[in-house]
Amino acid sequence: METTKKKNEVWEWAKAILIAFSIAAIIRFFLFTPIVVDGESMMPTLHHGDRMVVNKIGYELGEPDRFEIVVFHAPEQKNYIKRIIGLPGDHVAYQNDQLYINGKAIPEPHLEEFKNQISEGTLTEDFTLEELTQLSEIPEGYFFVMGDNRRYSKDSRHIGLIAEEEIIGTTNLVFWPLQDITIVE
Repeated sequence: METTKKKNEVWEWAKAILIAFSIAAIIRFFLFTPIVVDGESMMPTLHHGDRMVVNKIGYELGEPDRFEIVVFHAPEQKNYIKRIIGLPGDHVAYQNDQLYINGKAIPEPHLEEFKNQISEGTLTEDFTLEELTQLSEIPEGYFFVMGDNRRYSKDSRHIGLIAEEEIIGTTNLVFWPLQDITIVE
């Protein structure tokens, strides 16, 4: 009798542990996953070593928006963290450190502080979508992404447009280091 009771207790604990690991795996693989910022391409918004949560379900419910920070599979078999600048149907250009979408000047408040710190030159060199991709507008299912540290970011200016199916999810929650816990815009 005592042996049966012990076996039942062990079985109940084993089931509880199995269920807990299953729930954790489902959350990790289908809903949210952690990522570590590698490099300085998103400074000053994000810093090397910041740990963030990637929301994998956001785009199942809606479309990516301009200026969202996304994680995507890059050509080098790495995951990159960048900001969406251009959406399908957009024409993207930069002139004199000003972003133009479809010919209209678009403010980038997330870069103002960084631009003010630059003593010479511009944060973002001049370009047009045609110069970089030979396209007059971003095709359906693709996005133009850039890092906030424009001088030192490997982004759509170098690797081309990002296919929607390469986007893992959006991220805006820094959870580590503890003193830097924040939601970034």
